[in-house]
Amino acid sequence: MSFKFIIHYGLHFFVPFLISILFFREKWKTVYLLFLLSMLVDLDHLLANPIFAKNRCSINFHPLHSYIAIGIYVIGLFFKKTRILCFALLFHMLTDYIDCYL
Repeated sequence: MSFKFIIHYGLHFFVPFLISILFFREKWKTVYLLFLLSMLVDLDHLLANPIFAKNRCSINFHPLHSYIAIGIYVIGLFFKKTRILCFALLFHMLTDYIDCYL
């Protein structure tokens, strides 16, 4: 396992778990589930050819990782019903952005 792999998947799984526990004690399971469900955004990778390219940066390459999509996720922060999901999606984008530079 490489350093990049550990950082990437740690940010996708472990850090959201910590965020859920530390900031959403009452409903941490629901929040963590939303963080996990936000990974479904990676289904847009199936639209790429090739589906996986080792050194390709997801940000602004895949439709659900585009700057327009990220803007929509930011707007979603202003609405109570979508706030946690959009935060999870933005955290996912941050994780993928960090991955571009490791």
